[in-house]
Amino acid sequence: MIIDCHGHYTTAPAQLQAFRDAQIAHFEDSGKPAPGPLEISDDEIRESIEINQLGAMRERGADMTIFSPRAVGMGHHIGDEAMSKDWARICNDMIHRVVRLFPDNFVGVCQLPQSPGVPVANCIEELERCVNELGFVGCNLNPDPSGGLWQTKPLTDPEWYPFYKKLVELDVPAMIHVSGSCNPNFHHTGAHYINADTTAFMQFIQGDLFKDFPDLRLIIPHGGGAVPYHWGRYRGLADMLNKPLLSEHVMKNVYFDTCVYHQPGIELLFKVIDTDNILFASEMFGAVKGIDPETGFHFDHTKRYVDSLDISAEDKRKVFELNARRVYPRLDAALKARGK
Repeated sequence: MIIDCHGHYTTAPAQLQAFRDAQIAHFEDSGKPAPGPLEISDDEIRESIEINQLGAMRERGADMTIFSPRAVGMGHHIGDEAMSKDWARICNDMIHRVVRLFPDNFVGVCQLPQSPGVPVANCIEELERCVNELGFVGCNLNPDPSGGLWQTKPLTDPEWYPFYKKLVELDVPAMIHVSGSCNPNFHHTGAHYINADTTAFMQFIQGDLFKDFPDLRLIIPHGGGAVPYHWGRYRGLADMLNKPLLSEHVMKNVYFDTCVYHQPGIELLFKVIDTDNILFASEMFGAVKGIDPETGFHFDHTKRYVDSLDISAEDKRKVFELNARRVYPRLDAALKARGK
């Protein structure tokens, strides 16, 4: 079985973005009308998936995608907490509808109603709703809800602990994933995403988060940002900070995905990072949607890169399936209930 641990609903019907645009406009100017009820039919959702994500999954050989709302669309830096709560609920309900229509191909991961300056503990209610009522298997956790201004305390600060406690209690992981950037210095997918991935890893080195939460599981997407390329730097920094080896200090709890869009990058990832810590993913359709002129294949056709690696069939099965089932135990339980 091929499980893609990182997919976003980037092809949602246009009504969803129209609702968001109206919501933002009303927040910025209360004289403008508030958005009306969101009206999207099952047929519209079905079409948006069948000709896009599902079609590509079938063509490329993936069986299931762990699916969440569009990352840049989370927009935690826009509006206030109440607005984020409304928007997160609407987006998560859309994911639930996709999963309900395609239960064999998608499983949900939720957007959180984060907002700058608001305790992340306030997101627990939506997390519980999505896991306990909608059957979601994880969440996307934004380390920088300010959108590139980095006004939030590090992920190792006790401010985050109530939320981590709930993740452990529910036995679900979080993918560390920022949203859009309001800082013109940081392009959202080309800089802000990779910056955040790398920053999160360094924060984990500096702190002792996993001493306090030994059962917490966190995924750093996009191949771990710059971390694998600079693995020696981070090993050295851990040593200078008098921290244990990374294999003990961080990598019992942290996982990287394969959203790396060229063969040499994937080969480096697998050379540096243990296969037990790598989950297959494509982020389809996300940051890079085009066709690579050097190969004639889509950049985000990451299964090709993993297939080409000189690793054992056992290791490939870990990356394609078993690691995801271990990191997302609620997904594993759901699959086993279906005899898979």
